[in-house]
Amino acid sequence: MNALVRRGVSRAGIPCLWRGKCFSSGNEPAESNRATPMLRHLMYKIKSTGPITVAEYMKEVLTNPAKGYYVHHDMLGEKGDFITSPEISQIFGELLGIWFVSEWMTSGKSPAFQLVELGPGRGTLTGDILRVFSQLGSVLKTCDISVHLVEVSQKLSEIQAQALTEKLPVERDAESLVYMKGVTKAGIPVSWYRDLKDVPKGYSFYLAHEFFDVLPVHKFQKTPQGWREVLVDVDPQVSDKLRFVLAPCATPAEAFIQHDEKRDHVEVCPDAGVIIQELSQRIALTGGAALIADYGHDGTKTDTFRGFCGHQLHDVLTAPGTADLTADVDFSYLRRMVQGKVASLGPVEQRTFLKNMGIDVRLQVLLDKAEEPSTKQQLLQGYDMLMNPQKMGERFNFFALLPHQRLPGASQERGACQSKTPASSVAGFDDLVWQ
Repeated sequence: MNALVRRGVSRAGIPCLWRGKCFSSGNEPAESNRATPMLRHLMYKIKSTGPITVAEYMKEVLTNPAKGYYVHHDMLGEKGDFITSPEISQIFGELLGIWFVSEWMTSGKSPAFQLVELGPGRGTLTGDILRVFSQLGSVLKTCDISVHLVEVSQKLSEIQAQALTEKLPVERDAESLVYMKGVTKAGIPVSWYRDLKDVPKGYSFYLAHEFFDVLPVHKFQKTPQGWREVLVDVDPQVSDKLRFVLAPCATPAEAFIQHDEKRDHVEVCPDAGVIIQELSQRIALTGGAALIADYGHDGTKTDTFRGFCGHQLHDVLTAPGTADLTADVDFSYLRRMVQGKVASLGPVEQRTFLKNMGIDVRLQVLLDKAEEPSTKQQLLQGYDMLMNPQKMGERFNFFALLPHQRLPGASQERGACQSKTPASSVAGFDDLVWQ
């Protein structure tokens, strides 16, 4: 299978690699196939209970409390394993901040709202959004804003606290659902949670940027005998090596496959269904919106499971626990999960969303203010990385959830972006219009 990799530029101007199109297990050099603690754990587990699903493999590798990749690693940025849009250009986060302010104004200027980010990385995106909130202080001066971060990694939560809060250490409360508390540099209260369900219900704007792509997926292959789930097993021919095998008979997870599925290989993420339904129930009950940005597809791709280590594609079954694992988001699945509960928009390509949000205007403002040629070059490189169709422009997509009353003219069948023009436009999915 072809592995597509694209070069990006971080805010520091250092070339990096971002997570590309697809990757599957293959032959690796012997020295890289080392017996990590996670590999030994998985081999013991498999030898004891039998082959495990890809979903269980991903969950163990990424979030195991003792050995999980996300629990103990700072995997972002030049020194990490991949780089994300907020690290590439400040403009990305600024435009998302504008999106939330636009929705707040269009929806009636609620006296208070929660900004809730799922998987906030290094806190860069939240920081850029909060800077926009500060710059629009005259607009938001009567609104009571709080920040709520859902983060399973203790390491990353500490980095987020350093980036966002004025004083360290941040107050910790081991008994509460809130495991850290603090105040941002602008005086906004911020709290950390391990699960979305722990975040207080209330009028909220939810953000999930490159969050759904790391949730565990089940993989299925169509065979002459029907659908069979792809499992992870110990390779009997090679010591300390894992391999993919097909389940000999049907497994319970096959219930998630659509009865009219035309593809011969599919990936399904039940955890994404649970989270998207939780978001839709909250939005339907208390208002607000959710903005999801990720690379993915609309029910068209097949094998997208891949790994990244040190900005390079990495065999997903080699040295588990040392590399990031990811799979493209199936937006058609998310849309089915919220149908009838809230209105959905998208997916739309990142370049379309950002252009509708005014990225060209913002870029020109920053270029005019920049004094150093290196700063201008960095801004232009970041813009190219975000907008170029061969880089992030078409690979990444935006998807939104809104209350039905926000879009009275939207289709509940296929999502507002595929219906006639809604009664009230939504920034990013339409041209930005201040109300």
